[in-house]
Amino acid sequence: MMQDKSLSTIDMLIEKGVEINNPGSIEIGDEVDLNRISGDGVVIHAGCKIFGTETLILRGAKLGYEAPVTVDDCQIGPDVELKGGYFNKSVFLEKTKLGLGSHVREATILEEQASIAHTVALKHTILFPFVTLGSLINFCDCLMAGGTSRKNHSEVGSSYIHFNFTPSQDKATASLIGDVPRGVMLNQDPVFLGGQGGMVGPCRLGYGITVAAGTIVRKDEIRPNRLIMGEAGQGGNVAYEAGQLRSYKKIVINNITYIANLMALKQWYDQVRVLFISHSFPRALYKGLQEKIDMALDERINRLEAVCRKEPETGREDKPAKLSRQDLELYEHWSELKELFQVSPADAASAGPRDQFLASVRHGISNFGQDYIRVIQKLNPVDSAIGTRWLQGIIDDIVARSKKILPSFF
Repeated sequence: MMQDKSLSTIDMLIEKGVEINNPGSIEIGDEVDLNRISGDGVVIHAGCKIFGTETLILRGAKLGYEAPVTVDDCQIGPDVELKGGYFNKSVFLEKTKLGLGSHVREATILEEQASIAHTVALKHTILFPFVTLGSLINFCDCLMAGGTSRKNHSEVGSSYIHFNFTPSQDKATASLIGDVPRGVMLNQDPVFLGGQGGMVGPCRLGYGITVAAGTIVRKDEIRPNRLIMGEAGQGGNVAYEAGQLRSYKKIVINNITYIANLMALKQWYDQVRVLFISHSFPRALYKGLQEKIDMALDERINRLEAVCRKEPETGREDKPAKLSRQDLELYEHWSELKELFQVSPADAASAGPRDQFLASVRHGISNFGQDYIRVIQKLNPVDSAIGTRWLQGIIDDIVARSKKILPSFF
């Protein structure tokens, strides 16, 4: 009986125009809403599986050309290509492409024309338009921006890894490559991370940075247009107790900065992206974006909480530990910091720059239609700077209030 029901479901998809050349190899979950799967140019190749009440597949999407695809509660925009792999609770905007062996898990966002090649793992990853990842990459817990087009884009070379788990057994390690206030304007120099390299999170890099192949990035570099070259590692063998953090400062500051950027991106989605709802960017796809940014914020807050709520080390009876001011601040004031992250920053930012920028976006829509990439790129530099000032104001306000809660960290 289940087989008959499955075949009936697939017959309904074929009837509405979905191209399925091997119906007997396809599995569609009973919970899938067929009204959320377009019949306009959608192709589902042999061996694919589709699950989830929130799954959305829009016109021109192609699944499984290189290998079977499993989709579970993803929102898939127009002309997206998922060529092979597993995709869970993520959103893919127009013309994104993901290669064979993709392993893409929750709260991942690929914005327009972003792409990854074969055998790439993503989780809680946000790639802005045009960002490109090569092959054999693990790039979880990152936000990457930069670039102006498919020919001038930020790129991560093959065999790259973002190290996102520490000997202290925490993942408060998200790295920010570029930033939100300038990255959303699609007018920044690209970032290049050379292949056979890696980055130890949490880390921050500025625009125009080039990292030579084989380099492990361990330090922040937010100055623009720098070349980072690897150095031979210094060998050593010293006493070490796993789980002992030597310094919280970089972890806490970079996590606060990352969360503040996510809060700015949430405002961008809520205030700007919503203006582009259309046939190509329906409300269901927009809702997927909102859901994923909320998931990303929850993840980062929870991961930072796991660090801040660790009981300060008290030492042994015969050798009491000396608690640092930072240890105590984190433990005693985490609840205040968490409350700060959970309050909408809309009132904190200046309404003037925001409203002025939104007026410019609406004017662009009236001239160029609801083509997000074209409208944003057609903004004049003055208007883009106003929008950046609005979003940067959100981040600066959050960081400033964090300083009052944790003064010894700044």
